[in-house]
Amino acid sequence: MISGLIRNLRAVGVAALCLAAASAAQADTYPSRNITLVLPFAAGSGTDTTTRLISQHLSQALGVGIVIENKAGANGMLAASYVAKAAPDGYTLLVTTNTTHSANPYLLKSLTYDPVKDFTPIARTGDLPFMLVVNPEVPAKTVAELVAYGKANPGKLSYASGSSSAIVSGATFAHNAGLDLLHVPYKSSPPALNDVMGGRVSMMFVDILTGLPHVNGNALRALAVTTKERSPLVPHLPSMQEAGVPDFDISSWQGYFGPAGLPKEIVTRLNSEIRKIIEKPEIKAQLATLGMDAFSGTPEQLGTFVNEQLVLWEKLITNAKIEKQ
Repeated sequence: MISGLIRNLRAVGVAALCLAAASAAQADTYPSRNITLVLPFAAGSGTDTTTRLISQHLSQALGVGIVIENKAGANGMLAASYVAKAAPDGYTLLVTTNTTHSANPYLLKSLTYDPVKDFTPIARTGDLPFMLVVNPEVPAKTVAELVAYGKANPGKLSYASGSSSAIVSGATFAHNAGLDLLHVPYKSSPPALNDVMGGRVSMMFVDILTGLPHVNGNALRALAVTTKERSPLVPHLPSMQEAGVPDFDISSWQGYFGPAGLPKEIVTRLNSEIRKIIEKPEIKAQLATLGMDAFSGTPEQLGTFVNEQLVLWEKLITNAKIEKQ
């Protein structure tokens, strides 16, 4: 009986050594083929544009091709669920934001993934500040004028959304300013913005990258940024709080994740290469022109940050009185 137990223990030990050897071998040869980055937003969004820039450098650093796969829809749930179910081999990764990993648990009744348990944090890449833009036909050149117009014309103003940041920003604005606003949701920011420019929707909270070219072209009017302080990316715009809307401080963050169980060696390699890219002054400058405040950190820091953001976004969504859909 004892000899049988010893044989079983030896078998378990051999199996463990084999698994460790296989993991080490995988890490040594990683990557050996193209890597797919899955995005929860459509082409042309802020996350899409910044990811394409970073991926060019990541492809060179890793020596393999990087494929961008846009899976917009269901408030980012399609992309997140897809990666959560992928093999944890480092070849299918998620580049996402607070939409899937901070807000969705409190916005959606049926979530098909767990933002903590189903993913391996790899690296944070920065923040994407948002700004409030309106159709030029809206008779308001400041937030105060917009609030006054909205109160004088209850139910006449509407806001589009293409992400959780836009949903929560719009609802927070309506609640904190005491406005009756109609919410018009979209799968992603570009089509939402098109309808704002076309006059079918009054306003929208949009990332600076996506919205600024249309502001500069006079197709939209920018009124404020959503962060507590002014953004160095658009220093002429006041913050929402500065413009008179109390308790307003909302920003979108961006990061890389793999499926749960991603080997530590692969996480370390990806984190190292991403951080080298982000920390280059010339790339930081390029990302800044795209509306992104770029910075990074360790996988552990991203994991802690995700947990902190879940607490913050639950508070934001509760305070704005947004009901789960």
